Amino acid sequence: MTAEGTVRSCLFGDDETDLRGMLRSGASDRELADRWRAAMWTKQSGHGMSLEGFRRPARTMGAIGG
Repeated sequence: MTAEGTVRSCLFGDDETDLRGMLRSGASDRELADRWRAAMWTKQSGHGMSLEGFRRPARTMGAIGG
């Protein structure tokens, strides 16, 4: 989870799922868990570094709060 309240399924990817909005709107634990789980299922197998066209994300783990 990033410092901004989004979750990344892979540190080598750019896709982020917003959880902060859900937290602020009073989502239940179940709703948050379902959203987090759905985000994790979007992760590709492996990290993708060996794929043609791979680009490192602009924000590193340190930059997202890790």
